[in-house]
Amino acid sequence: MSIPQLNHALLLEAPETVSDGAGGYVEGWVVLGTLWAEITARTGREAARIGAPVTRVNYKIVVRGAPFGTPERPSANQRFRMGARIFTIDAVTERDPQGRYLTCYAKEEQVV
Repeated sequence: MSIPQLNHALLLEAPETVSDGAGGYVEGWVVLGTLWAEITARTGREAARIGAPVTRVNYKIVVRGAPFGTPERPSANQRFRMGARIFTIDAVTERDPQGRYLTCYAKEEQVV
């Protein structure tokens, strides 16, 4: 197994629910930190959503390992942001037995 090239700075974001002051709530995203990552495209496809074509590309994103429960460890309910690009995290697993790196399986959707 080769050493990953962590050459992309990604913002790790978590969902946040805030009261809207009228008895409801607004969903937003809070930045947890910046992680350096290796990004590898896997598969892609095009689909129609509400009349507009959408491309979906699956990615394998490798970051440094972090213990369970720490803010630096990505989880499936979070996302990565790189500028205007958003990678929604589907699953996270250890890349190696020692847990030095994590593999995040994510997807990016864009309207064409």
